[in-house]
Amino acid sequence: MAETANPPRPQDEVVDIARDLIRIDTTNTGDNATAKGERAAAEYVAEKLAEVGLEPKIYESAPGRASVACRYPGADASRGALLLHGHLDVVPAEAGEWTVHPFSGEIKDGYLFGRGAVDMKDFDAMLLALVRDWKRRGKVPPRDLVLLFTADEEAGSDYGARFMVEEHPEVFEGVTEAVGEVGGFSMTLPNDLRVYVVQTAEKGLDWLRLRATGRPGHGSMLHDDNAVTRLTRAVANIGQHRFPVEMTPTVRQFLESVSELTGIEFDPGNPDETVAKLGPVARLIGATLRNTANPTRLDAGYKTNVIPSTAEAVLDCRSLPGRNDELEATLRELAGDGIDFEYEIRQPGYETGFDGVLVDAMAEAIRQADPGARTVPYMLSGGTDAKAFATLGIRCFGFAPLKLPADLDFTALFHGIDERVPLDALKFGVDVMDRFVSQS
Repeated sequence: MAETANPPRPQDEVVDIARDLIRIDTTNTGDNATAKGERAAAEYVAEKLAEVGLEPKIYESAPGRASVACRYPGADASRGALLLHGHLDVVPAEAGEWTVHPFSGEIKDGYLFGRGAVDMKDFDAMLLALVRDWKRRGKVPPRDLVLLFTADEEAGSDYGARFMVEEHPEVFEGVTEAVGEVGGFSMTLPNDLRVYVVQTAEKGLDWLRLRATGRPGHGSMLHDDNAVTRLTRAVANIGQHRFPVEMTPTVRQFLESVSELTGIEFDPGNPDETVAKLGPVARLIGATLRNTANPTRLDAGYKTNVIPSTAEAVLDCRSLPGRNDELEATLRELAGDGIDFEYEIRQPGYETGFDGVLVDAMAEAIRQADPGARTVPYMLSGGTDAKAFATLGIRCFGFAPLKLPADLDFTALFHGIDERVPLDALKFGVDVMDRFVSQS
């Protein structure tokens, strides 16, 4: 496809690209047989990169499960390369629950609606709009950029980032730092000060299957070896347990920074109290104070009058960095005897420092675009592809900049109904990324 004589500004093109990507249904169910659209999205991305003279390559881990990568040579080859990454898959969406169709890319009331609008086709679009503009203008980045758009992030990254790390490590040659989701968006604190949170840590992903076995029998009989009873007792114990507070360096630095900026007293002995005063962001930050384990699925039996021989439950557990073994030990104690544990996914958490040239460049780019605002580190309670890249020794950050309205409950939009992103925030993000990458 030939480029037009008068190409659009990146602040305008980012909206069109984000709409195009949302309209490609890349639903990831966690099952290869029903996952769809990743190959089509990868081909779209590759075409957008190739149009401006880059040389993208598509990597398919399984039929239809595709990622795309390319390298944008920089001015100083002696410096470590910077990985800019986003994922192309999205979680499922039930159209009947939305006010617009989740894959329509509809624009309404100053927002772009659609599954993936914030997780994370908005940042994919920012990266594409940025590098397309730079290539058209002949701009050379200060160091090599590696652009990577992955499959399968929403189901553990096995067919995306982990496949790339394990099967194509050459893509990451020379990469020392990485920037992706979930960070860079603004939070409005109680004194109306905006802070932009930079993700420097994320909790581990520990998806566990619990299995109880017992003696099968007739439902009308006295029975003292019931797998369902044993399992539900374990699930209740785990679901009602509140893990103790364990503040990591990132969380402590976040709370200290917020206390300094707002005047809210920070009591290290009772951080829950401090978090409760933060308004809408309390839910996001509160989940990073401790390990969590939430039962999400139960499966047992096949007939009302038959006591089954097995019963199973699935837990979504999130461990603080370095605490996954501690989490498992507590869960086994709570579950009691007769419960077998099997991991569906076990990926340790990650944490790095809030320092260095890259962090300084983020802060300066935000200050230039939003004078008076501050950047602070935070921990993500969920997970990203960064866990895979960290295994290569790459320092990973979340910085997908968005300037958001104070009254928008942004974190509720991740995987939520009527997921949407402000158009102005998309344009702001491209501007900040231009400044940031130029100084990185």
